[in-house]
Amino acid sequence: MIFITAKFPVKPEHADAWPEISREFTDKTSAEEGCLFFEWARSLADPNTYVLIEAFRDDEAGGEHVKSDHFKKATAELPTYLARTPDIVNVKVDGWSELGELAVK
Repeated sequence: MIFITAKFPVKPEHADAWPEISREFTDKTSAEEGCLFFEWARSLADPNTYVLIEAFRDDEAGGEHVKSDHFKKATAELPTYLARTPDIVNVKVDGWSELGELAVK
């Protein structure tokens, strides 16, 4: 699985509208066959920052994603709403593990 986390520093005047601004990209990416999840969270430390957590089945699925029309549209349009270039972590992992320190019994 390709696991990606990115921090999107949104311009303050667009922060409250970010879920709607990114909705088309989110919905179309989530519908991709190889997309395992594509989820946004708003930072509690900085309300102008959104964290994207996404995963794709494999390299092929990730490649199809970046070739998609909605990806190209997002990379052309979304930067106008950002305060700076997003930070990203992109790794390959086997999948989820349980957080043993917080095991529910």
